[in-house]
Amino acid sequence: MSIAGKARKVTTNTLLEMKRAGEPITMLTAYDYSLARLVDAGGVDVILVGDSASNVMAGNETTVPMTLDHMIYHAQCVVRAVDRALIVVDMPFGTYQGNSRHALESAIRIMKESGAHSVKLEGGSEIVESIQRILTAGIPVMGHLGLTPQSIYKFGTYTVRAREDAEAEKLIADAKLLEGAGCFAIVLEKIPSPLAKRVSEAIAIPTIGIGAGSDVDGQVLVLHDMLGITMDFSPRFLRRYLNLESDIKKAVNAFVDDVRTKDFPNPDEQYE
Repeated sequence: MSIAGKARKVTTNTLLEMKRAGEPITMLTAYDYSLARLVDAGGVDVILVGDSASNVMAGNETTVPMTLDHMIYHAQCVVRAVDRALIVVDMPFGTYQGNSRHALESAIRIMKESGAHSVKLEGGSEIVESIQRILTAGIPVMGHLGLTPQSIYKFGTYTVRAREDAEAEKLIADAKLLEGAGCFAIVLEKIPSPLAKRVSEAIAIPTIGIGAGSDVDGQVLVLHDMLGITMDFSPRFLRRYLNLESDIKKAVNAFVDDVRTKDFPNPDEQYE
């Protein structure tokens, strides 16, 4: 039986064992109880309570508006639903950049108030002090390199990162730095596949890609994107497994028609 198959509860050590065995890691986002319950039952190894909730749940253009209270609320909903998966919570913009003490306080709040298992921070050398401070409290940290959506106003674009040699070398150095600091895994977002392979081979901790090719240790997608609930976002790396936008619209239209024609409720759907 596979390592993932044997794990009644996925831990950070489970992911490390999976990397060593060459067993791919699966990761999806979730933000609410109902969908998190289905994602967990579907066998996903890691559930990310992502600040992408800002986009798919709140309708914001970027992830920047998410607050610590928002993230804790979504994490609480997910934790109530999950039995097996490792739960990682994004630390939102402004809760860890430039102040390691504030970062630790924010991470402690997430862990205490939500019951989640770990946190994720975006960035490399710029935020390593915050990562180290959080780890002193025994809180597991997942890193995130490449395209870092919280820094979108700095980059000015969502295009592929680290195509140039200098940025690629910094990314590799940052990955090694995060590993050395104690991160248990690193998300690599929207970077060239050959670079992602180099990073994955250069460090002993798992790499989880989103738009980083197949030579990483795992893959992550935003749930609402892969289910086809949100259809206005279509990057090359996204595979849609359903088209729920169309199905949900059809269901709602059918309900409206049935109510207006008085077909719903029918006699079998009423109480005597």
